[in-house]
Amino acid sequence: MTREELISQIRKKKSFLCVGLDPEWDRIPQHLLEKDDPVFEFNKAIIDATRDLCVAYKPNLAFYESMGLKGWSSLEKTLAYIPSEHFTIADAKRGDIGNTSRLYARAFFETLDFDAITVAPYMGSDSVLPFLEFEDKWVILLALTSNAGSRDFQMQPTQTGEPLFSEVMRKAQEWGSPKNLMFVVGATHPSKLAEVRQLAPDHFFLVPGVGAQGGDLQAVMNYGMNADCGLLVNSSRGIIFAGNGEDFAEKAREAAAGVQLEMAKKIS
Repeated sequence: MTREELISQIRKKKSFLCVGLDPEWDRIPQHLLEKDDPVFEFNKAIIDATRDLCVAYKPNLAFYESMGLKGWSSLEKTLAYIPSEHFTIADAKRGDIGNTSRLYARAFFETLDFDAITVAPYMGSDSVLPFLEFEDKWVILLALTSNAGSRDFQMQPTQTGEPLFSEVMRKAQEWGSPKNLMFVVGATHPSKLAEVRQLAPDHFFLVPGVGAQGGDLQAVMNYGMNADCGLLVNSSRGIIFAGNGEDFAEKAREAAAGVQLEMAKKIS
């Protein structure tokens, strides 16, 4: 998906919501467990309930890889079911080098045909550039993440006096452009969002941490938006596990609609 196509969907739906498809087996509603593929049936229902309210879906690969071949089958069916107008993100956090990185890129961009993949930049350009060779595909680089441990390294000052995440963002913009490079910026760091936006004024940010992790959507919008919106705000547990009974999909829709309504006020 191109940047222009993504922006068009945001304006059309008045939404920049990304729904995280992270199906925890122990939280899948009981009535789905009798199905041949409970994970896919769960994801299918969530997609049907939210497809008009969001512009992106983000499966976290750990929830599928942990189930072995059955998990991969569920992932493939889920990806095929997502409507083509939605931006699809493989939340895989890959970060190897050379041929390994190239093969990861082929796996997620050719074999599975995701639009984007999350990538860890710790090993430098070798771990990022292979993913940027694919036309109309995106790298979403970990910059300032929403977890508590982000302070261990990402916020530590470098020799320039700037925090490490700032150096990562500056350097990465030499490798990619606003047309193929996004950054992960956690919603749990609202005081940093304005600073981060100055570092990358034209790039999209994938913003996790809204909802169950306590991120403030209003702060994210106030400090993180740019002229093209420039945000994909992810919510996983807060939407997909809003209910746990036979009406779980309806509850998910209600939760997604509440988020989309707030977003619509900011989209012209």
